[in-house]
Amino acid sequence: MSPLEQSFALCRQITAKHAKTFYLGSLLLPRPKRRAIWAIYAWLRQTDELLDGLEASQSEVEVTRSKLEQWGSHLESLFQGGEPQVPTDLALIHTIRTYRLSIEPFREMLRGQSMDLDTRRYATWEDLRVYCYRVAGVVGLMCSEIMGFVPGRDGREEAVALGIAMQLTNILRDVGEDARRGRIYIPLEDLRRFNYSERDLFNYVIDERWMALMDYEIRRARELYAQAERGIPTLQPDSRWPVAASLMLYRQILNAIERNHYQVFRTRAYVSTLSKALALPVAWWRSRRSNYYGY
Repeated sequence: MSPLEQSFALCRQITAKHAKTFYLGSLLLPRPKRRAIWAIYAWLRQTDELLDGLEASQSEVEVTRSKLEQWGSHLESLFQGGEPQVPTDLALIHTIRTYRLSIEPFREMLRGQSMDLDTRRYATWEDLRVYCYRVAGVVGLMCSEIMGFVPGRDGREEAVALGIAMQLTNILRDVGEDARRGRIYIPLEDLRRFNYSERDLFNYVIDERWMALMDYEIRRARELYAQAERGIPTLQPDSRWPVAASLMLYRQILNAIERNHYQVFRTRAYVSTLSKALALPVAWWRSRRSNYYGY
């Protein structure tokens, strides 16, 4: 196996281990595209790992900030033709050159990760949306450059919406985990809207206020998924099924939260293997019915 093939194989392993739903969707792509998607995910995962286990101490924050800056310099080097430094770099360089990727979404991702160093609350939805765009919406832009659009069509806005929807879903699923780290991602204006306090959240209070708040956020996420879904016909035909499948599977996490009666403090919502298997043929059928998406 050549060094390049070894690099792609490692990217595949990283994706399969850390992003099971994302990986399942990628398998539905043609081989060149799915390998490129794995290369991007491997970079994203390594970026995310720079912040894993981050505590509140200022010294640790500054160390992590320095690591992010070094990682950013390494990224700039790769886009400028620099030499690979980590095992996944060969796959990423190949992907950058093959699909002529723009560096700006990668830079935005690093800006988003930096926000986690300084921000533990978001006052408004617009504030949170900026964060979601940077850490997830730009992933839609990265992937759409690989998947491609039908000539004359542009689904980048919908691709961004899908990334934001997925990130908001993650936030709702991981409320308890984030609370244990002293973080609240749900906008504070929304807590006030339902007279639910930070203290209530840290005490894991589930009552009518909490359920109304979660229902409000879930509706917001579903609106974003609906917007994203309308962009699927703009994609190249060989990319529609995996995107439709990923959208369906991730949206089902919201259903799981509801089935758990909004208990996200101690129970992690997930989509069962059976549900994933059943979703694939449905996604395939829908991805071939353009009128399903309003066209």
